[in-house]
Amino acid sequence: MPLGTLDRTPPPFFRQGHSALTKLVFFSALALFLMVADTRFKLTVPLRAALATVLNPVERVLLVPVEAWQGGSGYVQGLRGALANEERAREQLARQSERASHVEQLMAENARLRSLLELKPALPVRSQAAEILYDAADPYSRKVVVDRGATQGVKLGAPVIAEAGVIGQVTRVYPLTSEVTLLVDKDAAIPVLNPRTQQRGAAFGTGGALELRFMAANADVQAGDVLTTSGVDGVYPPGLAVAKVATIERRAESGFARIGLTPAASSDGVRHILLLEPLLVQMPERPKAEESAPVKPKGKGKAKGVAP
Repeated sequence: MPLGTLDRTPPPFFRQGHSALTKLVFFSALALFLMVADTRFKLTVPLRAALATVLNPVERVLLVPVEAWQGGSGYVQGLRGALANEERAREQLARQSERASHVEQLMAENARLRSLLELKPALPVRSQAAEILYDAADPYSRKVVVDRGATQGVKLGAPVIAEAGVIGQVTRVYPLTSEVTLLVDKDAAIPVLNPRTQQRGAAFGTGGALELRFMAANADVQAGDVLTTSGVDGVYPPGLAVAKVATIERRAESGFARIGLTPAASSDGVRHILLLEPLLVQMPERPKAEESAPVKPKGKGKAKGVAP
């Protein structure tokens, strides 16, 4: 290669230009001039407006991912908060529903207790409140167990009533509990009185309802008659509601009418009851028969004039 064709200029790294101090002074003066000119004469305002107008679409495009990220995170957080609020609202609604059901139950129980309290002063016998614990285990009978027993002074045969009327009679007494046989039990019976006709009779349980037996086919009994206790048995006080006549079947071939009764009070749904003292407890004891003493025959007088 000929020597005259060689490039003998120094590389850019080794080229020498203006000194660094000169450049510093120049650019500092230029910056100061631009600041003074911008402050005094507002020379850069149109330039700034043009640059802002040109760069605005670019800024919008660059902000799209940021806004999408912020919006997505906000949506997820809002969704989680909404789900949490919904769960809390459901729990609160469930608690309120439970309270509402308890309130309705307490209101019904309160009404029954008020009825019992109003009924208690009208009873001619002593009474005490009791609570039904559970139904007896015997599936072939209709009996319940209450939380009062011999310790509380419960007597065998004590009538048991609710606010609507008689529901049964105490048939077994334990120290702390008692067993009550309901009127609808197949072995239960109660003397009744029809206040409309003043006719007495006896109602018997059938296992699920009551039946008025041994009534003549032509007896004056009508559907809707309310039967009460007669009080002649010495157990039930008179005037307590027992049942209402539901059906009457008069058969020509039979001497008795078949009369179906609807109990005035049912143990279903009843929790609080009254245990009455049987009437026989308050009745005076029967006088004992006086033992007849042997009567001595009257002696004959001595004959007059006869020496002893």
